[in-house]
Amino acid sequence: MAPPPSASPFAPVMRALAQLDDPVFLGVLVRCVAWSVVCFVALYAGAIATAHWLLNLHGWLAWMADLLGSIGAALLAFWLFLPVAAAIGTLYFDRIAFAVERRYYPWLPPPHAAPLLEQVWDGLAVALRVLAMNIVALVLALLIPGVGLVLGWMVAAYAIGRGLFVAVAMRRMPRESAESLYQARRWSVLLTGGVLALAAYVPLANLLIPVVGVAAMVHVLDAAMAAAPMPRSAPPRPV
Repeated sequence: MAPPPSASPFAPVMRALAQLDDPVFLGVLVRCVAWSVVCFVALYAGAIATAHWLLNLHGWLAWMADLLGSIGAALLAFWLFLPVAAAIGTLYFDRIAFAVERRYYPWLPPPHAAPLLEQVWDGLAVALRVLAMNIVALVLALLIPGVGLVLGWMVAAYAIGRGLFVAVAMRRMPRESAESLYQARRWSVLLTGGVLALAAYVPLANLLIPVVGVAAMVHVLDAAMAAAPMPRSAPPRPV
């Protein structure tokens, strides 16, 4: 039996965390961590190589450039983690969503997954949206000191919440219906997105975002469909 729907934004995240022992979750988590490591090692190496190439330093100046480059690369990696995690999570969202539905909602009919190309595009769109909003938050934080973390959290809550919800919903309905359902339940989606975005500031916990975020949105989607059923296929267009 599925747990009863809850208005708490923590409930979907807690259900997702409770399923971390699922072999599917563990497999995706390992892949996500591996991809993240590859991305950030490449970022680190690229930052150091660029600093050497641009400055052409030697001796202790080169050592200082390496140190500053390492600090800068670490800060950049932390800032870019959420966009990268969002992109990686959407690449595996169908696998995660199926595992959640198999455990909690076995009576649901098989979904009609979007084509792989569309899934990849959605993942990139979510990542770019988070990245763009983080840039806006960074600029505003420089103009209005002291509010950077709050602004970053707010824009990330919107971008990752809406992006993951629509991506998961598109497994069971056309994009138009998924967007309409988001509009009808946007506060539930955004509150859960806020919980997920908050985890991005917690070391180690942020590694779980690609898996837990998608799983949590499956529970949010189920509650949304139960509260406001949407058509599973697009209505015929008038001629």
